[in-house]
Amino acid sequence: MADDDAPEEAEETETETSHPRPRRARKDKVLHTRVPEVLEEELKALASSWRVPVSNVVRTLLEDAIDVMSAAEQRAQSELRSLSDRIGGAARPHAAKPAPAPPKAPLDGALGFSELTLAQAAVCGVTGAALEEGGSALLVHFADGRPPLVVAPSCRALLG
Repeated sequence: MADDDAPEEAEETETETSHPRPRRARKDKVLHTRVPEVLEEELKALASSWRVPVSNVVRTLLEDAIDVMSAAEQRAQSELRSLSDRIGGAARPHAAKPAPAPPKAPLDGALGFSELTLAQAAVCGVTGAALEEGGSALLVHFADGRPPLVVAPSCRALLG
């Protein structure tokens, strides 16, 4: 961790000088970088506690950081694909279901009804008759997902 003013660069560890016997070329590169003094002290302390050179500590930390980042990227991509599939699946159904035929009569497909007292005036969904506040009415529920329909009590006969 020399504190020099040389530009940061990567260079081969194999020197250019000739040796009496041929050496195999190493693929490792030397990376010069500047670090704050506090970080240098922490790296040296860690290297001392592990009883390894500082360069080994730095190399191990860098390799681990890259592995963690790579794993996080792969997990994020997987989650995004999964989310995209779920959203896309909801937007475009796998098998197009034919739309149900519209009811021939307003109460066709009724599942049941509830009797209620109107808290405000309403209009009968079948006859169009005015229904007064405080009067009785029926709330018809449908099995096909249509919203409930308020109808006059006289429409009970139409429910079958």
